[in-house]
Amino acid sequence: DVQLQASGGGLVQAGWSLRVSCAVSGVIGDEYTIGWFRQAPGKEREAVSCIRTSGGRIFYADSVKGRFTISKDNAKNTIHLEMNSLKPEDTAVYYCAAGDTEAWPRPERMDSWGQGTQVTVSS
Repeated sequence: DVQLQASGGGLVQAGWSLRVSCAVSGVIGDEYTIGWFRQAPGKEREAVSCIRTSGGRIFYADSVKGRFTISKDNAKNTIHLEMNSLKPEDTAVYYCAAGDTEAWPRPERMDSWGQGTQVTVSS
């Protein structure tokens, strides 16, 4: 069983940076994916970025490529999402999630979810 605890987020102006983090505990499989989804009001939950526990392969949504960076701190069992050049359209509740490698990027197939953290970008 995997437990996820999200932190970070907040209110920033467009162009600024912000970091959200996801502390991971419990039993993690070798072929697992941990990543971030976001959901804006009135919109469906969308995949943002993920990293595989085995091999470290990384994926980004086209909308965040070049601006967001996902990383894994193995010593602290934490996944970070560094968000740069933030835009108002990045405003959403950000959720970290874990699932097997075949689950990404489908939120309904992810096994574990952390609580959401709000990111608001003002124009």
